[in-house]
Amino acid sequence: MVQPPDPAFGEAVCAALRGQVEKLGLSIGPEPVWAAASFAEAVDPFSQEASVVATWRGGARFGKASFFPDGRVFAEYQVLLPSPTDAGRYIDSVQVWGDAGKLRGEAIAAEYAK
Repeated sequence: MVQPPDPAFGEAVCAALRGQVEKLGLSIGPEPVWAAASFAEAVDPFSQEASVVATWRGGARFGKASFFPDGRVFAEYQVLLPSPTDAGRYIDSVQVWGDAGKLRGEAIAAEYAK
């Protein structure tokens, strides 16, 4: 069985994802919920590094966080809400990366299909 990352770090990643959405003036409610994540091991084909991947499925949105052996994380979570500043775009997802000492992030916007 795969050993999940430290729950405090997992909760911090979830809070950082929500925080990126809140910076835009939007809300995805309590999502993602750390306790709802499923875990698997993934091996990088180049570095052969094994990481733990947390996945959220089955709710309104999909998300994934890769926890690397050196303490880094990269996480992405769907938002799928209209952009609060541009009527022709929507916020597709938010991303968070870094380590337990500092998490940074950004929102990914996309244009509506014409």
